[in-house]
Amino acid sequence: MSSQDEAIETYELAFTTPPGPDLAGIPTASLNIITPHVSSGLTYDTACAKHISTTFAASNVYIVASKTLAATTDRLDRLIAAIGKEHVVGVRRGITPHTPWSEILSIAAECRDAEADCIVTLGAGSLTDGCKIVALCLANNIRTPEELATYSLESKTPPAKVHEPTVPLICIPTSLSGGEYFSLAGGTDDTTGHKQPFLHSGMGARVVILDPELCLTTPEYHWLSTGIRAVDHCVEALCCLTATPESDQKAEEGLRLLVPGLLRCKADAEGKDVEARAKCQAGVRLGMECVRMGVPMGGSHAIGHQLGPLGVPHGVTSCIMCPAVMKYNIRHSDGKPDINLRQLKIKEILWSEQQVADTLRNADLAKETADLGDCLSAIIKALGLPQTLKEMKISPDVIPALSERALADFWSPTNPVPLVKAEQVMEILEAVAG
Repeated sequence: MSSQDEAIETYELAFTTPPGPDLAGIPTASLNIITPHVSSGLTYDTACAKHISTTFAASNVYIVASKTLAATTDRLDRLIAAIGKEHVVGVRRGITPHTPWSEILSIAAECRDAEADCIVTLGAGSLTDGCKIVALCLANNIRTPEELATYSLESKTPPAKVHEPTVPLICIPTSLSGGEYFSLAGGTDDTTGHKQPFLHSGMGARVVILDPELCLTTPEYHWLSTGIRAVDHCVEALCCLTATPESDQKAEEGLRLLVPGLLRCKADAEGKDVEARAKCQAGVRLGMECVRMGVPMGGSHAIGHQLGPLGVPHGVTSCIMCPAVMKYNIRHSDGKPDINLRQLKIKEILWSEQQVADTLRNADLAKETADLGDCLSAIIKALGLPQTLKEMKISPDVIPALSERALADFWSPTNPVPLVKAEQVMEILEAVAG
């Protein structure tokens, strides 16, 4: 009997709380926001084959896999073998970053022609976002960019009726970005280069399969930087002045899993620490639950959204922005003692974790004098990740335009110190210019 035969699957809803009244600034009262199930305990290929056949009774599977994973490992081949070659009707290796509409429509056309009845993503980021929109395209017979544009949340002429996706999406993430837990998806109009949001009833993954051993294949830089994105979710949730005791508890638990877990992954020279990767995956889920509950994020996310179009990966935007925003909020916290108290609480959480405390002391920080921004910066430095615009080859000349654009982000005014003037954002960006 193989170890996989003896393995026990845990299969449960990802979240125990209902979605909040808005999702990243978008009202949800009229939407059916689905909660994915999470499978863990089995290898990704065994779990995926099981849910394709038993949960969804599907037989025509279309796979979208990470290009790097497909080219450098046998993990895609293993997945196809587990599902059965005769049940795999199409494979796409990679999606361009920021998810171009042309590729979404191309995948949707292949799925339609092959009569796909299940979509599987093996990877993360653009793959996940793209396939959420692919399922929407299949349900609404969307075939052209012009048709797809009307389904964007920015459309002035939305369709009278939107059909919920019926082709289930199974996501097997290999990073810590967390998009598999989020119904919202982004896709980029090829003609304008503008990324637009999509959120409709029934969008999102139906099953998320967690396999920390699979994640040993993820390049260290990508794993750790997306991990800091997950840390940012927890930090900004804990800093939020309208947070609830329930969201505080989840964000704290997520932070206690993520930061020590990431430090262990960095120290794992042989790439064998499966437990550390599992802890990171668990932390991601807790941070994403805070976002889904409607806890607004703050300036790190708002400004970070403007760096993405300049080629900065989402995880790296948090490496650059999160410590700087924490320092800005402390400097401008006059009259808002809760800002200081909430940052102090996060600092206490970090120092109470032995491996984190050792890292902070190694950076010559003292608990009594270092602020939260100092602590986060030291952690990011210990992970070997960038912290300035200069490191990402972004000129200071773009700071004024970036600052103006950031004001339009839905999370600028929900920063603990509301960001309502370009000068505020410029102060933060100039601190990380490098």
